[in-house]
Amino acid sequence: MNEIALSLDTVWMLLAAMLVFWMQPGFALCEAGFTRGKNTVNILFKNFVDFMFGSLLFFFLGFGFMFGSEGSGFIGMPNFGDLSFYQGSLPVEGFLIFETVFCATSATIVSGAMAERTKFSMYLVYSAVISLFIYPIEGHWTWGGGWLCNESSDGLMMSVFGAVFHDFAGSAIVHSVGGVLALIGAMALGPRLGKYGRDKQSRAIPGHSLLMAALGVFILWLGWFGFNPGSQLAASGAVNRVAISHVFLTTNLAAVGGGVATMFTTWLKYGKPSFSLTLNGVLAGLVGITAGCDLVSPFGAVVIGVVCGFVLVYAIEFIDHKLHIDDPVGASSVHGVCGILGTLMTGLFSVSSGLFYGHGWGFLGAQFFGILVIDLWAAVTGFVLFYGIKRLHGLRVDARIEEEGLDVYEHGESCYN
Repeated sequence: MNEIALSLDTVWMLLAAMLVFWMQPGFALCEAGFTRGKNTVNILFKNFVDFMFGSLLFFFLGFGFMFGSEGSGFIGMPNFGDLSFYQGSLPVEGFLIFETVFCATSATIVSGAMAERTKFSMYLVYSAVISLFIYPIEGHWTWGGGWLCNESSDGLMMSVFGAVFHDFAGSAIVHSVGGVLALIGAMALGPRLGKYGRDKQSRAIPGHSLLMAALGVFILWLGWFGFNPGSQLAASGAVNRVAISHVFLTTNLAAVGGGVATMFTTWLKYGKPSFSLTLNGVLAGLVGITAGCDLVSPFGAVVIGVVCGFVLVYAIEFIDHKLHIDDPVGASSVHGVCGILGTLMTGLFSVSSGLFYGHGWGFLGAQFFGILVIDLWAAVTGFVLFYGIKRLHGLRVDARIEEEGLDVYEHGESCYN
């Protein structure tokens, strides 16, 4: 029976990894659809690069940085391709590929915010740094057994808050980090030509295919059923079966809550329901529920999705119109703002530990502190990374290349002939 259970758990983990990998084409189509046709090859190429570079770097070094046991709570030891250090119950090869697809997701989020004006060569550099350094280190603090999730009584989190930080599938660890890096990268890069006039008013630059963007969101929605339930890493036993089913339900309810909230918010605010924003509203709900999908009730999941879908509209508007940061796909709002919101709302709506269920402020405090230090790490390292590249080599293509399209000048080919 133990062998059957282990086989079932392994197959479930690998199936979930396939679904999370399937999110990569979802991101590619979504980003390409929300941007102009002259840059489609460039967008698609970047999404391939994220997974190719991420897989190699995470295998050789990042896996050890994240899950190595000798890091004193800050960083694990590099593994140099040796997987023997891992002592988990599931096959290390399967666990590695499951964690690899998560790493690639964090890097991919950044590409959408910096689309249509970034040098491809410099994209290779910062994608590699995110996969090798930024993501694995904060991942070690949490999923790698580091100091943010240390449950011993003398640990910092237990001593101060009486609770440890909780992020079941990555609202903070994957999405908010990607969103913060996206915001810093878009700031360093500057807006696309023609986005803001002399009057500083934002001008819409429509994407070339809402059909492509819609298909991308559907694919991402499907992939999230591997992203969240797959993080249980086990399917055998009554407890795990219930947990997976519960996470499936809360994930879907938050997604539809986010989409419905955005649809009606844009309808009331602009006089017509915005399809493009509603697509992002679905993603906002999915990002928001990812931290607490195992702890909140179905009703709590709906509330989290609705809040994220509502806030998303104003976050996109604030970043665009007030901060004048050009984010073509809204990645900093969807993943950054809603990742932070979802992490904090887990501290409110957790049935077992949340403030709204009479369990005090400790768990909410742990969530606030955790998201603060994780995103400060992302902001500081992102600032050094993007502004360092900008100063040393330059992040942005020349104006003529941007005007005529990155596809031909950067890659010598076009998506549409």
